[in-house]
Amino acid sequence: MQSERVVVVGAGIGGLACALELAHRGLEVVVVERGPAPGGKMREVGEHGARMDAGPTVFTMRWVFEELLDRVGERLADHLTLRPLKVLARHAWNADEQLDLYADVEWSAEAIGRFAGAVEARAYRAFCTRARRVYAALEGPFLRGSRPTPWGLVARAGLRGLRGLPELARISPFSTLWSALGEHFRDPRLRQLFGRYATYCGASPFLAPATLMLVAHVEQDGVWSVDGGMHRVAVALAGLAQRRGARFHYDAAVSELLIRDGRACGVRLADGRQIDAAAVVFNGDPGALAAGHLGEGAVRAVRSPAASARSLSALTWNLVARTRGFPLHRHTVFFSGDYQAEFDDLFTHARLPASPTVYVCAQDRGDADTGAAGERGAERLLCLVNAPPTADRRPLTAEEITRCEQTSFEMLARCGLHVEPNPLQRVTTTPSDFERLFPGTGGALYGPASHGWRASFTRPGSRSRMPGLYLAGGGTHPGPGVPMAALSGRLAAASVLQDHAAVRGSTARSRPAAMPGGMSTR
Repeated sequence: MQSERVVVVGAGIGGLACALELAHRGLEVVVVERGPAPGGKMREVGEHGARMDAGPTVFTMRWVFEELLDRVGERLADHLTLRPLKVLARHAWNADEQLDLYADVEWSAEAIGRFAGAVEARAYRAFCTRARRVYAALEGPFLRGSRPTPWGLVARAGLRGLRGLPELARISPFSTLWSALGEHFRDPRLRQLFGRYATYCGASPFLAPATLMLVAHVEQDGVWSVDGGMHRVAVALAGLAQRRGARFHYDAAVSELLIRDGRACGVRLADGRQIDAAAVVFNGDPGALAAGHLGEGAVRAVRSPAASARSLSALTWNLVARTRGFPLHRHTVFFSGDYQAEFDDLFTHARLPASPTVYVCAQDRGDADTGAAGERGAERLLCLVNAPPTADRRPLTAEEITRCEQTSFEMLARCGLHVEPNPLQRVTTTPSDFERLFPGTGGALYGPASHGWRASFTRPGSRSRMPGLYLAGGGTHPGPGVPMAALSGRLAAASVLQDHAAVRGSTARSRPAAMPGGMSTR
């Protein structure tokens, strides 16, 4: 394939996956990133030798990265050391109510039986079976495929016409996750635990579709920790792309998308430099385009998302701290007492929850490292609560942030976890910080919220409305999360390659389609 320049805007996971595939196929690839390093939301913070993950903390769907590297002649194991976790997460409601979930379904069922009784253990097994079926129905036609429609999804699954209705109903798109959980579990604590899967894509379990139960199967299929932290994933992909000739420019913000004859033809950087290109891949939130952050010419390239449709933001604290009391696992969730009120605060009232659920990632711990707090020295922690995505309209005040912090750590103390942070090794990140890092989002971290059955079908695909401008990232199909963003990058690369081939006179003019084993064309 004759080399032509493609500019990738943003070195998040989607942009990195796209850049790697395009560079491997012989295109001239230039990646421009406004931050100082690759990763996007998969970022690090901290000083004095205590670098900490400040974004995603869970590595799942390993097959996505194995396929990506296999396509470029590499092996994942040669570039990342992944350690499987037997315990998915520890969950607590108070000092006396704790439940561990395991990658092994039967281990989890036994733990649930001890926690909530044999009936709930049987319900959990049935829930896992349902989650596995939902995942199986969606992996090929949705996760691997180009942007689907509801009927197209059924057709790709092999059914058409009225025969497709039962198949569509089987994946539970029309009921909410919360109501579907009520069909399985009587114990409100278990509905709360599995309802948390909606927050993995920044949504409310009371509004998100029941299809999100597939997260249960994704976790049972494997959760890994990454030696060196999640940021190593981005560093590895960037290095592989560079070895294939991709050039990276960091601290290089884009001020304008260049357009000629209605087609994207490059970018202008904030320092005035201009980079011409045959195609541009935007690895950022589509809301940034619609808000004019890449110039007025790019505003109509995507449908303008409503601010009310945004996903959750977050308020986080990265700490180096001594802990005592509660036996933390690598992933521990401390649940609020009223889940409905928590999400009413976030989505109805657009405010920090009066009583938040707190997630704690103990980044120095693993399966063999779960002793009681206080048995070790200072450790690296990421503490997170959900927050409203309103930083561009009504930023949180210092008083609101301080009050939420006090409430959150008081709740941890009630559950038995006492945190004694080092004030010199502490980084707070607010929705306003996320808006600054990722403009046009209001701090939202997952693109549009997955609320209602239509949500999954309204995310933009890899092709924008403007010729020559392609999209990747968690705000595009197939959605948010590290593996999903990587899949979006592969879809963007497939679209660029296909259109390039069409311009060069190829007969392969159809859009990317899903085939067993990864991205391909019909």
